[in-house]
Amino acid sequence: MSSLTEVAVAETTIVMSRVYDAPRELVWQAMTQAKHIRRWWGGPGFSNPVCEMDVRPGGLWHHVMRFPDGHELRLEFVFLEVEPPRRLVWQHVDHGTRKDGPPTCRTSVTLDDLDGSTRWRMVAEFNSPAEREAALEIGFSRPIEASNDYLVEYLKTMPGGDLL
Repeated sequence: MSSLTEVAVAETTIVMSRVYDAPRELVWQAMTQAKHIRRWWGGPGFSNPVCEMDVRPGGLWHHVMRFPDGHELRLEFVFLEVEPPRRLVWQHVDHGTRKDGPPTCRTSVTLDDLDGSTRWRMVAEFNSPAEREAALEIGFSRPIEASNDYLVEYLKTMPGGDLL
């Protein structure tokens, strides 16, 4: 299992990838069902009191992340592409219009089958190099990597995960 964060050549993009020792269909379920997202999203000390997902093109994802200090971050996304169990693309609903809060981006996740394991690749596309830099400055990749670490363990608890 590996985790790698890289800043892509394109000035507005952050790319992350990881390999999970789990079948692609199981990783897809963990990423697209609210009952699973609530359990692993955010990393140590985070909770997800609200997670509602309508996983289809044009469907919405309402999410509230509660930080360890009690601060809450409300997020709303719209799904742009849904290709089970391989590709998922979403964008902040308020993309480009929000005046405060963290930078927004369009996120593409691809799951590739590796003979029973799964390569997860995430591409976050920001509006500008300045937004990408702001995201990096606030630690954009850290909670994603922490979430991915939690997902490794969570996959083992899912139905079918005991076969891993």
